[in-house]
Amino acid sequence: MKNLSISLTFNFLLLFFIQPAAIGQELFGINNATIEEETIAAIYHFDHIPDFTYNEVAKKIKEMDTDMPFELNERIFSFINYFVVRNREYTKMVIQRKDTYFPLFEQAMVDHDMPEDIKYLSIIESGLNPKAKSRVGALGLWQFMPATGKMYGLDYNKDVDLRMDPELSSDAAAKYLKSLYRMFGDWELALAAYNCGPGNVRKAIRRSGGKKTFWGVYDYLPKETRSYVPQFQAMMYVIRYAEDHNLILEQPSYPIAYEKINFNQELDLEQLAAISGICIEDLEYLNPAVQNRLIPISNQFMAVNVPKSKVDYITENKEQFADAVKLTSERSVVLRTNSITTANITKPAVASTTIQSPANQNKITYVVKSGDVLGTIAQKHGTTVTNIKNWNNLSSNTIRVGQKLAIYKKGDSFQTTLADNTKSPVSSPQFYTVQPGDSLWIISKKFDGLTIDQIKKLNNLNSNQIKPGQKLKIG
Repeated sequence: MKNLSISLTFNFLLLFFIQPAAIGQELFGINNATIEEETIAAIYHFDHIPDFTYNEVAKKIKEMDTDMPFELNERIFSFINYFVVRNREYTKMVIQRKDTYFPLFEQAMVDHDMPEDIKYLSIIESGLNPKAKSRVGALGLWQFMPATGKMYGLDYNKDVDLRMDPELSSDAAAKYLKSLYRMFGDWELALAAYNCGPGNVRKAIRRSGGKKTFWGVYDYLPKETRSYVPQFQAMMYVIRYAEDHNLILEQPSYPIAYEKINFNQELDLEQLAAISGICIEDLEYLNPAVQNRLIPISNQFMAVNVPKSKVDYITENKEQFADAVKLTSERSVVLRTNSITTANITKPAVASTTIQSPANQNKITYVVKSGDVLGTIAQKHGTTVTNIKNWNNLSSNTIRVGQKLAIYKKGDSFQTTLADNTKSPVSSPQFYTVQPGDSLWIISKKFDGLTIDQIKKLNNLNSNQIKPGQKLKIG
């Protein structure tokens, strides 16, 4: 009996000391699953570059669903290595842009019965930048030269260059590539001809003894073209398998939803932005073919891309908007002059990133709300997008909900919202100087809560007639 007691005591002690973790977890109510989950949770690093081999890449390429010819070789593999290891920032940049432009490319390929994967060619051409310009004058997402662009309806003048219109240029590129495919009967040779011209491809075919594949004539093509097609094929792989190579965006951006509006007249984009509450930078982003913030009479039937959130407001007031945004000769001079001046500005080197408070101005802190954009925030506080970006060291127009922005206001001047004036009334009247192209309706839209009748009453106006330079009391 004594031996049995000793044995039981020994077994209990053995159990207690050998399995302390399990007993402790039971005694103190710790969930074993929780501990295991915390133990194996991975620490994620965006800069981590996973290892990969030639054979692993070859296996993935064989599994790709594509209508384009694609067989891995050392030349293509070297470009895959370049895009996923040596120049990851470039690859992340195009990944960030692709959701904006790929739907347009895919539709163009469907419309012309072409392989969808040709959409990747624009990455090699322009890095998905609709304003990209080459040293020889090629322009846009698909890098059309002036003469070739005109052949496919991409006309240009000093104010509008349709080579930078994403939709029109994508359709033109599909037509051109389709004609090259008919010429050579091979998509790789069609891509090569897009880069160096059909004459150089024909010459390479003759010098190769009549071979009619890209790799068959490879040694006889211009040096740039020998890299061009393999880069395209490498990008076909890289974008498909971006996550496998940890090419993941830390801060993804999303396309601006938009619709087209036809005013069928010459147009002042700055006025359109001012009276609709659209950020002018957003209008420029959505309409890259427009060069000087204006659409001239020669392009009067050109549609304008407008953020979807503003479409109903504009279409419901289409007649008033059409009158308000009509380009005048005075405004066309101003816009073109401003464009030239801005283009010639050389930005000085930034000596310090410290934000300096503008003289005689009061600082407020604005917390970004859902639906805010820099344009509306600037309008609300009587300043410009450029000022807000400078005050906050912003390199882009991207802001996030909850972000705090420093904004400076002059203590002795009128602020653009009547809401501010009612909260902080000032003793002296506030005035607005009429600008060329202004109307009472335009002015009322520049200031929240201000109506045409209020302006007329404040200024004893018997009609809606006003003139540039006239000072109007607005509060």
